Amino acid sequence: MSSHFDNWEQDDPYEALAASYLKKQRAVPAKRPQPLPRAVLTTLAEESDQIADFHPTYLRNFDPKHHEYTWLIQSLGGFYRDRVIDDIVRMVKKGKEANVYACTATPATGHELLAAKVYRPRMLRHLRNDSLYKEGRSAKDEAGQEIRGGRLQRALHKKTRFGQEIDFATWITHEYQMQTTLYSAGAAVPQPIAQRGNAILMAYLGDANQPAHTLSDTTLTTAEAPALFHEILRNIELFLHHNTIHGDLSAYNILYWNQAVTIIDFPQMVDVRRNPHAFALLERDVERVCDYFGGYGVRARPAQITADLWQRYQDGEI
Repeated sequence: MSSHFDNWEQDDPYEALAASYLKKQRAVPAKRPQPLPRAVLTTLAEESDQIADFHPTYLRNFDPKHHEYTWLIQSLGGFYRDRVIDDIVRMVKKGKEANVYACTATPATGHELLAAKVYRPRMLRHLRNDSLYKEGRSAKDEAGQEIRGGRLQRALHKKTRFGQEIDFATWITHEYQMQTTLYSAGAAVPQPIAQRGNAILMAYLGDANQPAHTLSDTTLTTAEAPALFHEILRNIELFLHHNTIHGDLSAYNILYWNQAVTIIDFPQMVDVRRNPHAFALLERDVERVCDYFGGYGVRARPAQITADLWQRYQDGEI
């Protein structure tokens, strides 16, 4: 899959660097470690996830009756029982929809640390305009199979309490499936490890002392900015190659670590073939990225980039 963006000014001082970077990206990527087998990491048993011997370091000073204590034990206890994680050591990020925690991993995962993204219960979520992203999307279960049962479909349509629970579950399942697909395709996304209920485990970006920062909290050098800009454009194009658009891409959900960028947060990803707002969401993603890197002197024309991507996608070149 070719990757080209001819929107740079003729006198752009970074043109040679950008061209060199894109040439490297066209090389066949090295084989990446794949997500661990789902059957090994998850279980459909109906037993309680409140494990008697699970006493996370992060929760030592919490009252067991505290809502976060119960919430975390229920959300991550199954991963402890399945020997995927050993401990929850600290909170990495607190958000309106989900919190992210750093967990020590077992040797089976191939990681020392994992990031656990744990969604809040439905009544605590603050997703805005989620119908915009879900338009044209089919509801799927944890195995990735489309939900076809009449009772389930009616519950979703009527937005009953049961329907909201299904909707919540499919939103998270969609994120995990998208992340798995993109990681396997060579995208700059965290390696997904497992998904269970309202929690997703993935590779941790950072070290034992601190997590990777978002671009919004990072000061780049003018020398590295052009290559990082083109790496993000490469990923936007790769997403399109798999008929998807991030839909909410910005400096707030792109991580920076060791001079590399990693894109996160995929529940709102849309299918270009089914969502009527796809072009507008692509245009917004590209514009936000261009605006951020414009602050480092990277001159780009977002409208032209979007039009080029969209036309090549329509022509089957992407």
